Amino acid sequence: MKNKTNFPSQEGEAHPSRCPDNSAFKQQRLPAWKPQLNIVSVLSCFFLTGAFCLTVGICLILSANSVREIQIDYSDKCSDCSKFRENSSNWNKECHCSVNFTLKEDILGDVFMYYGLQNFYQNHRRYVISRSDAQLLGRNVNIQRSYCAPFTTYRNGTPMAPCGAIANSMFNDTIDLFYSRNSSVVQVPLLKTGNSWWTDKNVKFRNPESYNLSSAFAGTARPPYWQKPVYLLDEEDKRNTGYVNDDFIIWMRVSAFATFRNLYRRVRRIRHFADGLPAGNYTFRISYNFPVSKFKGRKHVILSTVVWSGGSNPFLGIAYVVSGTAAALAGFVITAIHLKLRKKKTYFQRQ
Repeated sequence: MKNKTNFPSQEGEAHPSRCPDNSAFKQQRLPAWKPQLNIVSVLSCFFLTGAFCLTVGICLILSANSVREIQIDYSDKCSDCSKFRENSSNWNKECHCSVNFTLKEDILGDVFMYYGLQNFYQNHRRYVISRSDAQLLGRNVNIQRSYCAPFTTYRNGTPMAPCGAIANSMFNDTIDLFYSRNSSVVQVPLLKTGNSWWTDKNVKFRNPESYNLSSAFAGTARPPYWQKPVYLLDEEDKRNTGYVNDDFIIWMRVSAFATFRNLYRRVRRIRHFADGLPAGNYTFRISYNFPVSKFKGRKHVILSTVVWSGGSNPFLGIAYVVSGTAAALAGFVITAIHLKLRKKKTYFQRQ
């Protein structure tokens, strides 16, 4: 017995065609340009790329070398305070130290002050994720569900604000700069705001909405290693306290390497410092709060200028020089191979 199958007739339902439209674009009839690779075009690309990278790299290196910078290591000079801080019972007591140095030449232009840490690893996975971005946006969230553990709540259940290992380990040394001028000591005016990124200050970090900042953080407590609550980070400027404090924001942007520096202050260009820092004797007066001896770390204070390419970091320039050199060497190797093969071809053609 034969199976009978009903097929739709040609006059019945018509299936839509899957064939592309007969247009120049869909049928690939548009005019196109296909480069013809020959020895001249290939060598031109290599040599031009090499020349461009070498030029840019040399300019970047020269620019980075023109940066004026002075770095002061105060780990050993403040060793007494370091030992004082190793005793946890002294957490609420102050310890001060001074570091003297001399500028032999003027540092003209905008001068930036950085603090530097050595052998402090911020790139550990557990450390990097130990924060609550929702909390830092001023939202009322349950931090128990975040990655802040073990820095979430105290034993009595009081939540920490801000929570997490990053916030708890915030750098909290206070550094002031003084200038000895004509047998008198003048404090160098420093700017503590305007140092963070605009997106951080206005988008990623926000304080809880309340008529009073202290009431907004009611029911929370400072992290264990902090000396004061988050709403008192800057008692002089209410726009620079809480989660929108510049020092806190900069610290929360973790570093990829164990040795790093963070922007701390900018020299305010007024009065004696209108053109920058004049040559002379200076003193760093440091309120020592951040111990580093337990992890064999070092602490620095850096005074530096910046140029159009940034600070004194020659890495990008070196990378351009290496890339340009590699491209130029590849061009010479290809030229040598081409000449050798061309001589062989000419020899066999004569035979």
